[in-house]
Amino acid sequence: MSRIKEKFNELKLRKEKALVSYIMVGYPNDNATLSSVKGIVKGGADIIELGFPFSDPIADGPIIQKASTGSLNNKTKIEKFFKLVKKIRKQTNIPLILMTYTNILYKQGYQQFIKRAKNAGIDGLILPDMSIEESKNYLNAAKSQKMDTIFLVSPNTKKDRLNKIANASSGFLYMVAVFGTTGVQTKIHQYTIDALKSTKRSVGQKIPVGVGFGISTERDVKKYASIGADAIIVGSANIKIMENTPSSKLEKKICSFTKKLKNQTK
Repeated sequence: MSRIKEKFNELKLRKEKALVSYIMVGYPNDNATLSSVKGIVKGGADIIELGFPFSDPIADGPIIQKASTGSLNNKTKIEKFFKLVKKIRKQTNIPLILMTYTNILYKQGYQQFIKRAKNAGIDGLILPDMSIEESKNYLNAAKSQKMDTIFLVSPNTKKDRLNKIANASSGFLYMVAVFGTTGVQTKIHQYTIDALKSTKRSVGQKIPVGVGFGISTERDVKKYASIGADAIIVGSANIKIMENTPSSKLEKKICSFTKKLKNQTK
């Protein structure tokens, strides 16, 4: 059983929802990455999503795009990324998810890349631009390494397609909360609430459903937890803290923020 599945089983027994915290590795620098991870773990997050930078991050809004550019400027290559993941894995057993784009894996070869990711300590993959119709080789490589594959659905994904994507997913199914890209939003839309409830009905107990994009406050987390999300994903808000906090205070600041969010999942 994967670390991600174990985590959801553990949370179910405690009647809690998962808090998934995203950061961009290498931004604003490597030390900030490690300090943020320590703070996130101490704050009680259940899963960490580690972004690997890409030159054309189509699913990401301006905050994460800026972080991706900054990480690339800091020369965050895949070798450095895996070294940082290994350091993180030595410090914690928390499930780690790699979020990047398909071309990064395709360039190295799915099998080779996923094997390296698994050996470094990654438990699951999120590739926002991976089409379900073109995922056969990716899925076969991931299955051979017992790597979870987390696919995305949107509020307007039709039921037949949603079920097809859910069947290809493992770990959890990622429902995008808004039409558009990631970012700090100010409102929870009714169409998102309706879509989440509909998605939960469609997948039943088959797989947990996580919600991400535009979630940044305690109120957001509480609302999504109360209407049935199994996981709530927070990203851009973490990046903003990392951008605006001196390195000496970063671990404490992100720990405090994470703790407040996690309290809303209980």
